[in-house]
Amino acid sequence: MPEKREFWTGRLGFVLSAMGSAIGLGSIWKFPYEVGANGGASFIVLYILGLAFVVFPLMLLEFAIGRRGGFDGIASVAAVASESNASRRWQLIGALGAITCFLILSFYSVIGGWALHYVVATLKSGLPDPTMDAVQARFDSMLASPWLMAGYHATFMTMTALIVGRGIVDGIERACKTLMPVLMTLIVALALYSITEGDVGSALTFLFRIEPSSISAAVALEALGLGFFSIGVGLAVMITYGSYAAREIDLRSVAIATIAGDTIVSCLAGLAVFPIVFAEKLDPASGPRLMFVTLPLAFARLPFGTVAATVFFVLLTVAALASAVSLLELPAAFVRRLLNCSRSLATAITAAACGLLGLLSVFSFNVLSKWHPLASFGLQQATLFDLLDDLTSNVLLPVAGFGLALFGGWIMAPAALAAELHLTRVGASLLRALLRFLVPLAVAVAAFAAVRF
Repeated sequence: MPEKREFWTGRLGFVLSAMGSAIGLGSIWKFPYEVGANGGASFIVLYILGLAFVVFPLMLLEFAIGRRGGFDGIASVAAVASESNASRRWQLIGALGAITCFLILSFYSVIGGWALHYVVATLKSGLPDPTMDAVQARFDSMLASPWLMAGYHATFMTMTALIVGRGIVDGIERACKTLMPVLMTLIVALALYSITEGDVGSALTFLFRIEPSSISAAVALEALGLGFFSIGVGLAVMITYGSYAAREIDLRSVAIATIAGDTIVSCLAGLAVFPIVFAEKLDPASGPRLMFVTLPLAFARLPFGTVAATVFFVLLTVAALASAVSLLELPAAFVRRLLNCSRSLATAITAAACGLLGLLSVFSFNVLSKWHPLASFGLQQATLFDLLDDLTSNVLLPVAGFGLALFGGWIMAPAALAAELHLTRVGASLLRALLRFLVPLAVAVAAFAAVRF
């Protein structure tokens, strides 16, 4: 028999768990190099606007659907649709979210494995010689070894499954109550180190000086896309998390705290990264290589660089793990309901299947690196990893977000939405207007731009 449904022990546990879901590699890894590539402070301003007018309404909606429905992301949408005298087929939006979670976790776990490997390698062997060839060689050596990558991928996935398998209170909430304070302590410590040892003046100017000339439609869409991906709305994860919220918890305050926490961590990540990068005259827009090649090179040239590098990669691992837990929870919750089995068994089945799929991403960096499945369609350089990343980020996630916005704006009963969020008539009308028009339009345009360009 399946276990009795659990609930968060209180607002703090819910907030920290939601923050854990939002604060992942998108905040620590992707945010700094996106800022670097798109003009610094101008990008941050546009990013915050996107959070306020697109991401925040969607998060409120997901929380409201979850608590109203009382089930996982799929069944909750079906229940709310039925209550609103609409077709239960709207649950396909939740199903799309579950599929997207599953696919993202399959390759997200691989990147989490990279961070975990760098923790072990730095502790064991220190940093490479402070030359680009040496740090690049360490990264290339990891990518070239399918056994090494598969082992760390499996380890990371197992860690994730062990947390989810223990349940909401003893597993996810307890882990996030530990992981989030650890994450904040590490990122503040690393930012202080970076400010002390690096070029903080250039970093502050780069991050917070607004250059109107750098603002463009392309940059605005990039900022919106980053916020959408970073927070994870559209995945129906927050619907599932919202279903564990007791009636006395204020969903609006949880949403505000989650987005504010993610934004603060993202900015601290910039302060932890850019002073070091500028001090060593390295490229702040070097893409994903910034985390695993550029920064190790910078740390290798600085006092106590090995300690700082270890802290940084522990930080990456913690952030990735907290986010991976939420990605596993939704599909595992669906499997548990589908098979009417225990949480531990459903989690094990889901994690094993996801881990096996993740091997395709592992192999795309080595044994399958020259296989480009869609080369005949003009994607000559796209590996399986690239295709999964593009499919989930640029297609499935925006489609699910678009569908959720339409559901909240046009289908969900206004009284139900207002009741769950404790909104006045004016507040409910404003939220529905955003969900009806601005949010789906913004998501559609951002998705089109990502695919087109």
